[in-house]
Amino acid sequence: MSELNQAEDIRQLTEKVREQNYFFTLLKQEINKAIIGQEYMVDRLLIGLLGNGHVLLEGVPGLAKTLAIKTLSDAVHGDFSRIQFTPDLLPADVVGTMIYSLKDNDFSIKRGPIFANFVLADEINRAPSKVQSALLEAMQEKQVTIGDETMPLPKPFLVLATQNPIDQEGTYLLPEAQSDRFMLKCTINYPDFEDERKIMNMVASGHSPEIRQVISLENITEAKKLINQIYLDEKIEKYILDMVFASRFPEKYGLADLKNYISFGASPRASINLSIAARAMAFLKNRAFVIPEDVKEIAKDVLRHRIGLSFEAEAEEITSDDIIEKILGKIQAP
Repeated sequence: MSELNQAEDIRQLTEKVREQNYFFTLLKQEINKAIIGQEYMVDRLLIGLLGNGHVLLEGVPGLAKTLAIKTLSDAVHGDFSRIQFTPDLLPADVVGTMIYSLKDNDFSIKRGPIFANFVLADEINRAPSKVQSALLEAMQEKQVTIGDETMPLPKPFLVLATQNPIDQEGTYLLPEAQSDRFMLKCTINYPDFEDERKIMNMVASGHSPEIRQVISLENITEAKKLINQIYLDEKIEKYILDMVFASRFPEKYGLADLKNYISFGASPRASINLSIAARAMAFLKNRAFVIPEDVKEIAKDVLRHRIGLSFEAEAEEITSDDIIEKILGKIQAP
């Protein structure tokens, strides 16, 4: 493709992006009626929605994690369900089960709360691995198998899971296979002073903003198709791959000092999701092409739960964010 044709294609794509981005600007404004001071969290939710991925939120209680996905669901007019994860939860409580009817003398399927557009898995690390495994097929294949019947999940399908970073009593470590299926892991911080003042006054006044539907499920489907067309230059592709490979073989990238801190590097899902998330980031910024800053901005969210830390790293209190910072500082951006 000649540079002239490529420029024309990007110009036409930019017009489509601006047209579709308008709906997501309205969606963000509507969510911000109820969610104050958590722009980072709202942006990551929208990236997960656009990228057909799932989002794991880590933060202390009271940071509007539950309210955020409920508000998103209301603004899209999608089906919403909330699953409270507890140690005694069973896989059937998530996906559903076969029940026997005496009247019909036959088994029928009772669908679980996973059959919704937006699913909140609250305190996901409070349930054991057998319950986590019930989510694997749903999150990856967007389908659920009960008995000998496989049923597709509604579109769009977004799982937002929350976990508390400070209360570890009665919690279970997320299996690598489970955490790898989350496109993003976001760490949510406290709102700043003025934002918290606004939150306090809004609650004290008893004012509960009415959330209107501002975007349809069809708009989301169209925008998702557009995400795959966002231009990703070969140099940026290499930048993404270098970043992921540096987490696996740090000594090959002049980062030999990190080798003892990493027990395993990021999986191929990391490079896939990093390219998709960067495209979604470009879309939200009204661009039809990805720039290195898009990759840098989203890198920690995509990689932090995919890099295994060694005992040495934990002993020296080195986090996966510290490792990603060093990789970002070393790998030359195009």
